[in-house]
Amino acid sequence: MKKIIVLILISVFSFASEPSFHDEFEAEFKKPKDDFDPLSGYNRAMTHFNDGFFTYVVKPTAKGYKYVVPEVARNGISNFVTNLLFPVRFVNNVLQLKFDRAGKELGRFLINTIWGFGGFMDQATHTLGMEIYKEDFGQTLGYWGVGEGFHIVLPFFGPSNLRDVFGLAGDLSLSPTSQVAHNTIPYKTGDQFHWREDLTINSILLLNELSKNPDFYEIIKKDAIDLYPYLKHAYTQKRNQEIKE
Repeated sequence: MKKIIVLILISVFSFASEPSFHDEFEAEFKKPKDDFDPLSGYNRAMTHFNDGFFTYVVKPTAKGYKYVVPEVARNGISNFVTNLLFPVRFVNNVLQLKFDRAGKELGRFLINTIWGFGGFMDQATHTLGMEIYKEDFGQTLGYWGVGEGFHIVLPFFGPSNLRDVFGLAGDLSLSPTSQVAHNTIPYKTGDQFHWREDLTINSILLLNELSKNPDFYEIIKKDAIDLYPYLKHAYTQKRNQEIKE
């Protein structure tokens, strides 16, 4: 999340060193010939919906959550979930042949689970200075040459693409939060994927993360002339960079 903010701010500050604003706008927003965007109409509408939903629902809720839940509790929840999602990072590092990083992720998990009271404290980072290596199945597909496909804006969650949607399904199969939903929450409709429970749990976790900086979205969009391509291009550049790392 911090990377995308930095990326966008750099692009904004670069206006001052260019010959003209018009040239910069053309370079940034002119649609390239190979920019296949068959869902552009839907994506624009969903971007508008998400913008309103975040501004008038999510942001106030996140601020209320921040006011009610102490910082130490919110940090503990964040640390616990990060530790719990170890299988996603570990497996995808292995699938990308990044065995050294996978080994370090295993070390982080053991340290935080044992020394960090089940993961509520991130001793690996704060005491030992161990880096976290975030990898997901979308990055794994990209690592092995799978193209991103066309852009898709997901309801409530924002920019994505066809490759990352398939990747998300793979990550959910590894995610312990999904397994918690499947095994502990009563279910009556016969939907084997338990998407309602997954959505509920992950929405709470997302709210916890957003409460740390409820104004981040305003920082991202404040200089956008056209919000949809602005977020789309920022997301694409961010994901391409993550795949290269």
